[in-house]
Amino acid sequence: MVFECPIPIQDYDRITIAHGGGGKLTQKLIKELFEPLFDNPFLNELHDGAILPPVKGKIAFTTDSFVVSPIFFPGGNIGSLAVNGTVNDLAMCGAKPLYISLSLIIEEGLKIKDLWNILASIRESADNAGVVVVTGDTKVVEKGKGDGIFINTTGIGELMEDVNISPSRIQKGDLILINDNIAEHGIAIMSCREGISFETQIESDSRPLWSLVEKILSTGRLHVHALRDATRGGLSSVLNELAQSSNRGIVVYEERIPLRDEVKGACEILGLDPLFIANEGVFVAFVSPDIADVLLDIMRDHPFGKNASIIGEVVDEHPGVVTVKTIFGAKRVLDMLSGEQLPRIC
Repeated sequence: MVFECPIPIQDYDRITIAHGGGGKLTQKLIKELFEPLFDNPFLNELHDGAILPPVKGKIAFTTDSFVVSPIFFPGGNIGSLAVNGTVNDLAMCGAKPLYISLSLIIEEGLKIKDLWNILASIRESADNAGVVVVTGDTKVVEKGKGDGIFINTTGIGELMEDVNISPSRIQKGDLILINDNIAEHGIAIMSCREGISFETQIESDSRPLWSLVEKILSTGRLHVHALRDATRGGLSSVLNELAQSSNRGIVVYEERIPLRDEVKGACEILGLDPLFIANEGVFVAFVSPDIADVLLDIMRDHPFGKNASIIGEVVDEHPGVVTVKTIFGAKRVLDMLSGEQLPRIC
């Protein structure tokens, strides 16, 4: 679906402070941008909040903020990133995403056309993820104090029946599955930010993961112990977080970690370790060994899991520590990222 901006450019081609003042321009923004794009019974009430119907099971609830720079990048923009990042946090809880709120902090001077493109991307991403934008808020800050636009979201989802996803359930012998290639989001942002071009364009992997997670849980819900998306800090941070939370040791096999040659080459040029680079469409699953191969096949049959791999296992040794077995057979400790390798990545 293609959305066309309804606001005449000759009226206002950029956001002004008055657009956030609660008066006529605020109402114009709401009536001519937000309402046509996010038309649904909950939002159309124009209430101070959204009144939602009950769900059958437990509710999962998450909140997130997005400050990525630049706001447009290969493979997406801050709008699609905000939706996908939020619904993926719900998916990692084992919950079907249902509703999302949207709070925008817009810098004075942002082009109306850019705002429209971001909002249209939010609508398209929400449709793809199966969620409804039910409430929101808009604020405008002075030029130089907002860097274009920041987005805050809240997501609500319904927990799948009989699912118990938690780091405390990680057990010795669990195998670690990953759904796809790593490091593509971070390299896409870095290349755009620094004006670096490659023979093959590297795009962000930002995408909604629930459709894949649902297939995994439908088959092995009792055998999937933990899920986590590898966003900020990359694969290294997520594995360390789970090792420490569960007080278990983790061994990862370097040669099994899926990584595109173009991304590997870009990392070498930039002096970056792909294990520390952010992803927006990659997650790890800790599962019972007796069902790992079945779940791996399910992943590989899905568009977001074609490069899925079993990359490691949980061991009794070195509790709370992640080690990597290199392609040369040596072992090294994979520590958590110290500092910020790529700031403003999501």
